[in-house]
Amino acid sequence: MTELILTQEEGDELFAMAKVAVASDPVDLPDFGGRAEFALVSKDRREEFVINFTRNHIKLSKRSHHMRGRKVVGLCRLCLDGSPHRNPDGEEVGTRHIHVYREGFGLKFAVDLPDGVFRDLDDGLTTIEDFMRYCNVVELPNFRRSLFTT
Repeated sequence: MTELILTQEEGDELFAMAKVAVASDPVDLPDFGGRAEFALVSKDRREEFVINFTRNHIKLSKRSHHMRGRKVVGLCRLCLDGSPHRNPDGEEVGTRHIHVYREGFGLKFAVDLPDGVFRDLDDGLTTIEDFMRYCNVVELPNFRRSLFTT
C-alpha cells in the first residue's frame, strides 16, 4: 500500500475533523485474536476515514486501535501492552502509548498516554470509546460485546 505524504497542517486538520460512522449497523467488538474495522466520514462528508481495533490471541491485554484518514494515511494509533516503543530520535516510551501523525515520520513517533483521556484501559469497550473521542468521532457507533470481549 502506498503511503500518502501529508503536511503537518493537513494531518492536523484531518485529525481534528468531526467524524461520524458511515453505517448504523452495530459493530462487533473483536474477540481474542480478532479484528474489527469500520468506516467513518467527516461531518461534511468530504473526507473518509477507517478505524480498526485488533486484539492479540496470546497476550489478552495486548490491543491496538488505529485511525486512518483518506483510508490509507495513519493519523493515530493506540498501543496497549505490547513492546516498549523506541522513537526515531532514540527516546523510549512504555508499553502503553499513542502515536499521532507527524510530517515526515507518519506514525513512527509515540508518546506516553495523555492524562485524563483514557478512563479504564482494562475495559475494552471504554478504551475504544475513549480512543474514538480522542480522534474526534462525535457520533459513536453502537458496539456489541461477545462472550469473550473485555
